[in-house]
Amino acid sequence: MTVLSDKWIKKLATTKGMIKPFVPRQNRKGQISFGLSSYGYDARVSNEFKIFTNVNSGIVDPKVFKKESFITKIGKECIIPPNSFALARTVEYFKIPDDVLVICLGKSTYARCGIIVNVTPLEPGWQGHVTLEFSNTTPLPAKIYAHEGVAQFVFIKGNEKPKVTYAQRKGKYMKQRGVTLPKV
Repeated sequence: MTVLSDKWIKKLATTKGMIKPFVPRQNRKGQISFGLSSYGYDARVSNEFKIFTNVNSGIVDPKVFKKESFITKIGKECIIPPNSFALARTVEYFKIPDDVLVICLGKSTYARCGIIVNVTPLEPGWQGHVTLEFSNTTPLPAKIYAHEGVAQFVFIKGNEKPKVTYAQRKGKYMKQRGVTLPKV
């Protein structure tokens, strides 16, 4: 397995549409950085957020998830309540090649503020907007900035194509657009 470089990422983003829209270099000007880095791509968060609320005193159940557990906010920023979380999505739409696995890691700027970004791997053949989960581990409200960098995606080339890709098995999160809630 090989971690793929900026040259490979740029080539596939520009010739195969692997990342749209694609930013070919790091942008930092007064923002949390985003765009192409040496061995990854720093994606941005969109301006649509689903903030967890427990006003209905519900139970979080991944098999019977109630969308009423979230309030939707569209704006330049999102305030996550203490010890809570929010869902959002990437600005970028990804199309992962059949022989590549993508791992997501939160940006250190947010991690140093107690904000954890969680994303499961992007499997070979998957495509869509990535749903991001932000956990506020602090006892204070935490702020996320729309259209700025939130997570780095690292591309790993497998030793061969898998027998069955995510697209071939018709994965439930294939071609998702917008913030996607849990499905069973």
